[in-house]
Amino acid sequence: MTSFDSSPTLTAWRTLLALAVVFVMLATTGWTAVRHHKSDGQPRLVALAAWSRGSMDGFDLPSADAPPKRLAHFFASLTAAEQTRLVDRYPLVVGNLNGAPVTLRYQANRIALDEAVAVQQRRVHDPQLSPDGRKDASNRMSRFEALASKDRQILAFDPAGSGRVAEVLGDLDRAKRVSIVVPGVDTTALTFEKSWRPYSAPVGMATSLYAAERTASPNTPTAVIAWADYTAPAGIGVDAAIGRLAEDGAVRLNQLVSALPGATPVELFCHSYGSVLCGVAARHLPSRVSDVAVAGSPGMRAEKVSQLDTDARVWAMRDRDDWIQDVPYMDVGGLGHGQDPVDPAFGARVMSASGAIGHTGYFTPGTSSLSNFAAIGVGSYQEVSCADGQSACHS
Repeated sequence: MTSFDSSPTLTAWRTLLALAVVFVMLATTGWTAVRHHKSDGQPRLVALAAWSRGSMDGFDLPSADAPPKRLAHFFASLTAAEQTRLVDRYPLVVGNLNGAPVTLRYQANRIALDEAVAVQQRRVHDPQLSPDGRKDASNRMSRFEALASKDRQILAFDPAGSGRVAEVLGDLDRAKRVSIVVPGVDTTALTFEKSWRPYSAPVGMATSLYAAERTASPNTPTAVIAWADYTAPAGIGVDAAIGRLAEDGAVRLNQLVSALPGATPVELFCHSYGSVLCGVAARHLPSRVSDVAVAGSPGMRAEKVSQLDTDARVWAMRDRDDWIQDVPYMDVGGLGHGQDPVDPAFGARVMSASGAIGHTGYFTPGTSSLSNFAAIGVGSYQEVSCADGQSACHS
């Protein structure tokens, strides 16, 4: 006699539930997987083509896809004047080159942002655009103007489509520990920073974490990167339920980590779909990545920590009010992202998320979730509070 608690029956029911959830997502999001982002062309592709034809003192420029060490050696061989010349000629290339000095990348991205502002300013006054088109241009212009401020350190910028951007808080060259915040769905250049609910956006997350780390260990120089340099899913649709965008983003994340200056420990703080990306990236992460911490995760495309194939400590947390817990934790034919990271069977170090309200509250000041992130960020692991007041996450 077959029991209704048997594994095949449970799997069948979970599959049906997952398919039902996807059907609802498709019906309510307008098939986001096939909906294209608005685009103003591909200026970076044009810049890359020009770079590939360029030269310096009669010598060809290195490939923009060259390994970071090769690019670092190239820039170290240049005079300050030659470096500045490349920044002025190819800002959208230099600003995104893993291996170029970070200070040059900041300079290049400020120029690229000023150019992007000018493009949007022209669009604002373009009579051929619809009112919605001009409004979109105005919003983009305002965002790019804010990013171009001289007190900001923009490590990556691409205005194409919904936009990609990464920003550094602190001194990346002198930091003893580096934290990278990897956000989830609906992350674009326009949502990179928010005045309402600021800690739900990458800049607010990173700013809050940076302040908490400085409080946790004032004598530890840290840097935090708000990393939105990948194409995130738009809405809770098919793209959010599969791993395609996570796989693309994982390549970009690993390239960034491989190019960071120095050899100090790096910690990843991955929220929502960002934890899917971090799970995919894990097996290729450089050894300097000491910790991967996920919050509000729909899964890491693995059934247990050992499948991530990483020597980094893997931490997980979820607030009791987070709606993500209702998403089916499974992987059927590429649909879904695997086991729940806070499930004991997964094997992560489960931390307290006390005080974090809902899916976007993990970086809110005053929460246990933020304090735990900060303790990991500065290496004070014994200060991490485990879930349910236990001590299992320290072992």
